[in-house]
Amino acid sequence: MSQATRDPVRARRTAPRRGAIVALLVTAVALVAIVLLGAVPGPLGTAIAVVLPWLGFALVPLVVGALLVRPRTAWIAAVPVVAWTVALWGFLPVPWQGGPGAGDGLLVATQNVEAGSGTGAASARTLAADGAQLLAFTELDADSGAAIADELADAYPHAYRVGTVGVWSRYPIVDQEALDLGLGWKRALRVTVEAPSGPVSVYVVHAASLRPGAQSARDGMLSALGERIRDDRTPRVVALGDFNAVSTDPALASISRELGEARFGGLAPSFTWPASFPAVRIDHVFQRGFAEAAAKTAAAGRSDHLAIITALRG
Repeated sequence: MSQATRDPVRARRTAPRRGAIVALLVTAVALVAIVLLGAVPGPLGTAIAVVLPWLGFALVPLVVGALLVRPRTAWIAAVPVVAWTVALWGFLPVPWQGGPGAGDGLLVATQNVEAGSGTGAASARTLAADGAQLLAFTELDADSGAAIADELADAYPHAYRVGTVGVWSRYPIVDQEALDLGLGWKRALRVTVEAPSGPVSVYVVHAASLRPGAQSARDGMLSALGERIRDDRTPRVVALGDFNAVSTDPALASISRELGEARFGGLAPSFTWPASFPAVRIDHVFQRGFAEAAAKTAAAGRSDHLAIITALRG
């Protein structure tokens, strides 16, 4: 074959490869842009935060495509993979970490019991059986609050309830305070629990609901909670409940700067809602002052939220 013949053939073979590389580059840039925009406060950042964990599925064909087109183009896929991993680092499960269990430290559990579901007593019974010393419930109504109080009266003699949130403890509650966090009515509380290892400041929150075009109430509550936690001088602090925000939501930034989220073991992302097919984690346990915070999700009662059980040690 002459040189004149080989050149057109080589050109025809190279053109599709170049087109594929350009497509990979465009896709990679788009994915990185989405990850970066997820840090923007407001509706855009919140929307991206919700889909960010699922964006990992888009990275798989990108990596495979880059390797198939030309191994040297793998760096194209590496950039969005690194950006995605960094953005989700605090959310991603730790495969080698075991779940919470009995032992030294403080075992806590929290669940949104879904108002009107009649699930209060069943949820309390299930979570108490796991051995938690501190139980926090959100979205309480009159019936579920009374049912939980009756169920836990003997084993958890120390309790404090405000509006839709409540906390039940095996250890004495030595201080208590209702919080509205700028909402105008009480959907949060703070108590000091006298645990064997020393006092623990505990915040239980049921953040305002997130609705399209109306998220200022939720964002304001979370920001105010972050400020309260920043000013809290107690060495050990726990904030738990239904935050109506996923882990990477910019609205949680003021809290995340002060506290670390409990990490989940295994490979699954440990979403909490909806319980029938968990797609997002909007229930959380945050803490500071403990060396280890190992968490797991658990079904309890008939709520549309899974519970979170967390062992705080050290």
